[in-house]
Amino acid sequence: MGIQNAKSHQRAETIQLEPSVQAALQTRPVDSDVPSYATRLEETVVHIGNQYRYGQLYSDFLKARKSVFIDQKEWDLPHTEGMEFDQYDTPQSRSVVIHEYGRVLAGVRLLPTTAQCGCYTYMLKDAQRGMLPDIPEYVLYEEAPVMPHVWEATRLFLSRNEPAHRRLAIQTKLIRGMARAATEQGATHVIGIVPAVFQRWMNRLGMSALPMGPKLAISGDNTQAAIMHVANYADPTPPDAR
Repeated sequence: MGIQNAKSHQRAETIQLEPSVQAALQTRPVDSDVPSYATRLEETVVHIGNQYRYGQLYSDFLKARKSVFIDQKEWDLPHTEGMEFDQYDTPQSRSVVIHEYGRVLAGVRLLPTTAQCGCYTYMLKDAQRGMLPDIPEYVLYEEAPVMPHVWEATRLFLSRNEPAHRRLAIQTKLIRGMARAATEQGATHVIGIVPAVFQRWMNRLGMSALPMGPKLAISGDNTQAAIMHVANYADPTPPDAR
């Protein structure tokens, strides 16, 4: 399927946690000994301007998105040559990719709330403007923010091929990477649509999150727009590849 009207190809961005992982989040302390495999996980922030430095990592990231959102979830999204993309994949966006030995394990896309590309801005704001029919206009309590210190997180995913005992470490690495990437761009807060269990997990990690909209059942998930304070959360240690 080629590119179609982008307004009809958006889905709510939620983070899927399997029951076994949810149980681990409730019982396993985050500060426990780091498993050996966690040291092999690499974090790279890639975007259109620097993708040439990392070979096919960016295209592999888009292919991993297709595998999750189109092949597994069966969302109706534009794709070509095995890569999923939309109108928010612009030079203004940043993608945090967690990978191991060249294999993409997880990722998330960040976009400033000041973004503008033709008639589009960022996902939550465009939904509020009635441009994305899969996300209701009342997704936010108030007008969507347009501020340089607020970025939006979308297309967050983790490969379903990862066993439960690895998923928590990968998710933690991804969220730290998201916070670091956002703060490096001057952000103090990140907004997005998250399920309630993920908000509780962020609180356990020491990242505060406040609701920005009503609880909604979107794409089979109980979701809610939330804003995350990332300024004091990002690990100051630089990633292996940047």
